[in-house]
Order: sequence, then structure tokens, then C-alpha cells
Amino acid sequence: MITDINNKPIDEALKEDGYVIVEGLISEEMMPKLKDACDRVVDRARKGDWKYRRLVGTQFPPWTEGTDVWGVQHLTHPELQEKIFAEWYGSSKLLEAVCQLLHTKPEDLQLELFNLLINPEESDFDLTWHRDAIPAETPEETEKEKLTIPHYGTQWNTALYEDSCLYVVPRSHRRVRTSEERDITINDPKSHNMPDQLKVTLKPGQTVFYDNNILHRAAYFSSQKRATLHASMGTIEGGHHRAGVILQHGLDWMTTDGFKDSLPQSLHTPYNNLISMADKAGISNMQSKPIH
Repeated sequence: MITDINNKPIDEALKEDGYVIVEGLISEEMMPKLKDACDRVVDRARKGDWKYRRLVGTQFPPWTEGTDVWGVQHLTHPELQEKIFAEWYGSSKLLEAVCQLLHTKPEDLQLELFNLLINPEESDFDLTWHRDAIPAETPEETEKEKLTIPHYGTQWNTALYEDSCLYVVPRSHRRVRTSEERDITINDPKSHNMPDQLKVTLKPGQTVFYDNNILHRAAYFSSQKRATLHASMGTIEGGHHRAGVILQHGLDWMTTDGFKDSLPQSLHTPYNNLISMADKAGISNMQSKPIH
């Protein structure tokens, strides 16, 4: 059983608080390889050689305008030729943590997103307060209903350098917003004065798993180097429930010849599960419309 930095089982902590910080999901051997690979893909993204990137001024996909980069998409894409990313995404300790959080077995995992969050170069950049799958304008009764739907998945940030970019409102993942929270998310979404907000600080090598319904935002600083692995996995128990959230990022490239063969053996079944989910959802082209 994996425990968090407070020696509490990670699944219990995530359920209670909406986020949990974990040590030791990157081996000492992998850390320098991941850093070097990140430097290479960031350089390609900043030069414009890699079109799958997140651009300052836009928070959610698609990212089509701007030049300053705050994220690099699709780290397991074969054209990047950086196998270390898939090796880590399919590493035994990481998969053990995901299985514990989802109360599932490795063969029931679903391969999903793996991206990189970085510091912009030209200016600082704030993301708004949000829940990933529930737009801010959602009426209270609808929000209440959506919060009862199981996720069938988890997402995480793993820092390669010290990272204090993420802000959360602990325990907000299982309740509707207060009137003040609702007002902020709709009318002042970049507010620095959200009640009970907590800045999550990660040391190099630490990971924060967080519920995608927790109220959260991020602040990106051009002056501080950031390379934080940002990924998700699901479970087949959700059927095609996660299709919209995942496929809005455009994963058509995963259907290309050779992608499965580029993955470690531990990810072959999760990959098959992803393709099956997309087919069941009627989105076999692996692309869906944006949620926000």
C-alpha cells in the first residue's frame, strides 16, 4: 500500500481532501533522463517545430493562437522519439499508485493523456478557477448532479523541479460551490482571494494526484523553470464516460501505425482499453469537441 507524505493511504487522502501528495514515483535513474527529454521537447515547442503545444492566452483546447508556450502536448507521440516518457508512464510504481487510487487492476487501466506543463518565456500567465468537467456557468442543481458521477479515472502533476503553480480549495470536489465561490468562478475567475485556497508546493520528484472536480487554478511564472509531467489514466469500469474529457485533446495520432508498438508492454492492454472506449462512444476518430 502506498501512503502520502503524511503516511496516510493515498486513496483515503484523495477521497477526503480532493488531492494527495506522493513521493518516489520517479526512480533516481529516470529523473535525469526525463529532465533531458523535457529540455529537448520544450526546445522544439518553443521553436515551433512541435505543433502540439499550449499557448499563453488560451486555457483549454484547442490552442491555435499565440506564440508563448506554457505546455507541450502528447509526450508519447512517436514523432517526438522520446521513449523515456512512455517508459515512465508505464512504470510499475506509477501504475501501482494509479491502481490503488482507482481500486482497480492493471489490466483494467485505460491509457489517456500525457503532457508537459512548463514556464512561459515572455510573460506570467494565470489559469482561471475551474472544475475540469463542469463549466463555471453550470446551474447549481446540474452541478450537484454532475458531482455525484464517478470519475473512473485520476490525473496528476509530477514535478521535475520545485513547483508551486497549483492552487486548490481542499474538499471542494464533493460539494456545490458556495455563493462566493460561484461568483468568483464566473465573474472574477483569476482571483487571488478565493476563500480557503491552498498553494500546493511540490519538491522535485513529488507527485500531486487531484480530483478533477476540485476547484483549482494555476499560476505560471516566466522567471522560474518549470517542467511538470501532467497525465491521466482511467479504468474500463467507466465505459465511455471519460471519452469527452479525454478525446477533446485530439488523440487521432494514437491510431497511427506503430504507436502501440512504441509503448512498453505494460501499456498495451491500457491502450486497447482506450481504443475500445472511443469505439463505444462513437468517437473512433479519437477527437471530440471541447468542453469549455
